[in-house]
Amino acid sequence: MTNVRTQVLEEAASLINGQRQTDYGDASESFDAIAQMWSAYLGHSLSASDVCHMMALLKIGRLRNGAHRDSSNDACGYLALGAECESC
Repeated sequence: MTNVRTQVLEEAASLINGQRQTDYGDASESFDAIAQMWSAYLGHSLSASDVCHMMALLKIGRLRNGAHRDSSNDACGYLALGAECESC
């Protein structure tokens, strides 16, 4: 039997490599575009990986209100995508 930590990571991988990739396209392009918009709004430069980290923090913030598997999956996915964006 697979433990919960592995299940969460596998679910996150399935999401970011499956339907979300199909729905939103290339992650680095998407997060680069978001970074440009957020940078303009904030008045200082952000990177695609910054966007991923901030989105993970949003999901972690939601977890303060109680355990939600979806938020844990999404936070893991955003962190993985952030690591990928940093390597581009």
